[in-house]
Amino acid sequence: MKKVTVYTDGACKGNPGAGGFGTILVYNGYEKELSGGFVETTNNRMELTAAIVGLEALKEPCEVVLYSDSKYLIDSITKEWVYSWKKKGWKKSDGSSALNVDLWQKLLELLDIHSVSFVWVKGHAGHKYNERCDTLAVEAAEKAKISGKNV
Repeated sequence: MKKVTVYTDGACKGNPGAGGFGTILVYNGYEKELSGGFVETTNNRMELTAAIVGLEALKEPCEVVLYSDSKYLIDSITKEWVYSWKKKGWKKSDGSSALNVDLWQKLLELLDIHSVSFVWVKGHAGHKYNERCDTLAVEAAEKAKISGKNV
């Protein structure tokens, strides 16, 4: 299996509001940047979308290390909350509905294809790829806000 490193970040101008995601894939010395923006979204949806887009870009099953500064994304997977929500019909332990079910379902499908390790990084702490992903996400959010269209 190919070994790929994926860096992700999401940003939102207001929550909800215009948002964007940035993703960087690193494989064998090559880097690929992906980004997009949405007129009306949330920061958590953008964090999830960044991870999904990165994994969807892989053309075959890969061994992936995915870095994110989103505790929501990292903890939901590594602490297995998302699997509990799914088992309970997408309900959280307090009985309330889990949020972003459509994105969690897509991410779980991708985790069945790829072998993914999730790693949390502190945001805005000078990590080269996290900072670049943040820039991509903020720029995409700004484009969506200015144009009034998803980009």
